[in-house]
Amino acid sequence: MTNTELLTRADVLRHGRTPFVLATVVHAERPTSAKPGDSALVLPDGTIEGFVGGTCAETTVQRQGLRVLQTGESLLLRITPTADRGPEGAQESGEGLVTVANPCLSGGTLDIFLEANLPPALAYVYGHAPIARALLDVGRVLGLDARPASPGEPLPPDLDVVVIATHGRDEETVLIEAARAGVPYIGLVASPKRGAAVLAGLDLGEEQRARVRTPAGLDIGARTPAEIALSVYAEIIALRPQTARAAHAGTDAAAPQAVAEDVDPVCGMTVPITPATLSLDRAGTPVYFCGPGCQHAFADDPSRYAHA
Repeated sequence: MTNTELLTRADVLRHGRTPFVLATVVHAERPTSAKPGDSALVLPDGTIEGFVGGTCAETTVQRQGLRVLQTGESLLLRITPTADRGPEGAQESGEGLVTVANPCLSGGTLDIFLEANLPPALAYVYGHAPIARALLDVGRVLGLDARPASPGEPLPPDLDVVVIATHGRDEETVLIEAARAGVPYIGLVASPKRGAAVLAGLDLGEEQRARVRTPAGLDIGARTPAEIALSVYAEIIALRPQTARAAHAGTDAAAPQAVAEDVDPVCGMTVPITPATLSLDRAGTPVYFCGPGCQHAFADDPSRYAHA
């Protein structure tokens, strides 16, 4: 896969709201098979597309890339044959730098930048009036994936924000669906009196009804559509830690998940367990390997690795 093809693939993933890590070799000390500029994508299931070195380097990039997907924080990964090992073989060498000792390497050292690419918060805005248009414009300026939506449109599982500014049209159906889906932030643009009346008539439990914010937005004396939109997003930002903790259980199939790990009995490397991880069965228990060399060595003489 060429770098152009890789970047095209990255654009497709972004459009599909699939999180990924872009791994780019920025420095190489020979002997290494990778060179500066080589790059690869790490996907949420552990799949690697592209090239950042041989199997041993790839395994380390895969493991650290999955961690970057969990934290959302980019880092510089240094892979070297020998290093002072901390817990799990990785050492925090400085802010944003992780050094990993990889005994499989042929002797060189690689510095690889792992860039987290997580989809922005997804916001559905209902309505066509000036306030709804301002909500879309301001949301996009703030970096949200703000999209116009219509009642009856299915709610995606990774939806973070629903704001209804339809001025009394089709509000109840959307509010009920969003509350039952557990959308972290639900806002109804309405006067206090009308908002309270709408809430009272919803077929929801008290806990679900309490999730609806109306009048949506912080009281900043907003008057214009842009000011009202600003007040709504100010409330969303203020509530972000709470809504993150109370986020719904349903998650997008592409969302990064915790990946189990095991230790290669031959070289001692910790490897993530994914469908692509090499393994052998021993007495009904799978044994996992960083690459084919360790797998073949184990298959030739399993008794040599007593801890397996």
